[in-house]
Amino acid sequence: MALQAPPERNRYVDFLRALSILAVVVGHWLVAAPYIKDGAVEGGHLLGILPWTQWLTWGFQVMPLFFLVGGFSNGISWAATQRKGGTYESWYSGRLQRLINPVLPLFLIWTVVAMFGTLMGIERGVVAMAAQLALIPVWFLSVYLMVAAVVPLTWKAWKRWEFASFWMLVAGAILIDVATLRFDVPYVNFLNFAFVWLAIHQLGFAGSEGRLPPRTALLWGIGGLIALGLLVGFGPYPVAMIGVPGSGLSNSMPPTLALLALGIAQAGFALALEPLGRRMLGNLRIWTAVVLVNGMIMTIYLWHLTAFVLVMVAAWLLGGIGLDVAPGSGAWWLARPIWFVLYIAALFPLIMLFARYERASGSDKEVPHWRLIVGLLLICAGLGATAAISIASPLGVTGVRLWLVALPFIGAAVAQFGPVHRLTQSRT
Repeated sequence: MALQAPPERNRYVDFLRALSILAVVVGHWLVAAPYIKDGAVEGGHLLGILPWTQWLTWGFQVMPLFFLVGGFSNGISWAATQRKGGTYESWYSGRLQRLINPVLPLFLIWTVVAMFGTLMGIERGVVAMAAQLALIPVWFLSVYLMVAAVVPLTWKAWKRWEFASFWMLVAGAILIDVATLRFDVPYVNFLNFAFVWLAIHQLGFAGSEGRLPPRTALLWGIGGLIALGLLVGFGPYPVAMIGVPGSGLSNSMPPTLALLALGIAQAGFALALEPLGRRMLGNLRIWTAVVLVNGMIMTIYLWHLTAFVLVMVAAWLLGGIGLDVAPGSGAWWLARPIWFVLYIAALFPLIMLFARYERASGSDKEVPHWRLIVGLLLICAGLGATAAISIASPLGVTGVRLWLVALPFIGAAVAQFGPVHRLTQSRT
C-alpha cells in the first residue's frame, strides 16, 4: 500500500493525522490515573493530582491538528468533486459512512457490557464510570461530522473571502467568550464548538492551496503561541487545554479562545515543518508506518479507552495489582512503560477484530439530501448525548439508556447505510 501511493499524494497530511490520533491515545492513557483507596477504586486524574502536568496539554491536546488536516483533505476532495460534476449527497455520504461505521460496533459492545454488568449486580456507578470513560472519544466525531457537513458553505466562503472567512470565525469566538465570561450568558458558549473548530478547518483550506508557506506559517505559529501565553497569563483561561476535575472553566468543553490560539499555533508550526516532514516521509519505512496507522486510525481512536478499561478491570480482579501506587509518585512514573505495554496488548486484538469496519463499503446509490441531514442529526445527537451523560442509566432493569444507544443506529439506517440498513436490504 505504501508503494502504491500516488506521487502527488501529500504524505505529510497523513503523517499529521496519525500523529494527532496517537498523541490523543498517549495523553488519555497518561492522564487517567485510577487507584485503590480504602478498598475502592478511585478515578484519579493526573492533571488534578500534579498541576504542573497541565502544561503538557499544550502538546498533547492535538485535536486542532486533526481539524487542520480535515480542512486540508475536505477542501481538496470537495474541489475535485465539483470539477467532476459530483453531488454533495454522494460526497458527504461517503464521508459520513466511513466515520460512523466503526462507531456502531463500539456502541453495541458497550451496550451489552453495561447491561450484563448491571444484571450481574455490579454497582451501577462503576458500570457508568467504565462506559463513560470508554465512550469519551465519540464526542469528537459528532463535532467533526457537523463541520464536514457544511464544507460546501465554508469552502465557498474561503474562495470568496479567503482569510477574512477565518477572521470572521475568530471574531465570533471572541464574542462568545465575552458573552460567557463577562456577562454570564448561559449556554451560548456551546456555539464555540462551531466557531473554534470551523476557524481551524479554514486554515486547512489555506494549507491545501499553499496560502501558508513555511515562513508565513512560522509567523502564524509564533503569533498563536504568544496569544495563548497572554490569554493564560493575563486572562481568565486555565493552563490546561482539556478539562480538569474541579476546575471552574474548561478550555475544551466547549472550546474557548485559548484553545483557538493553541490551534493557530499548532497549525502554524505544523505547516512550517512541512518541507522537513516531506523529506522524512521519503523514507519507505517511516511512510509505511504512517500508512499502517492511517489504515486503522479510527479503530485505534475509538477502542483505545476500552483497552484501558479492560486492563484496569483485570488488575482489579487480580487483587488490585499495580493500583495501590499513588498516581504521580516516582514509582507510578516508573511503572508507566509497563502499563503502556499492557494497554497496547489489550488494544491489539480489538484492532484485529474491528478495523474491518473502517474499510466497509456501501452502495453506490445516491442518498437523498433529506435522509443525509436527518441521519446526521440523529447520529450526532446520540454521540453528543453519550459523551455528556453516558449510555449507562441509574434507573431501569437494563441499566442502559436504550433510546440513546438507538439514535446512531437509527440515524445510520435513515442515511441508508450501517448494519440496520444492510439488514433491511437483505430481508427485502
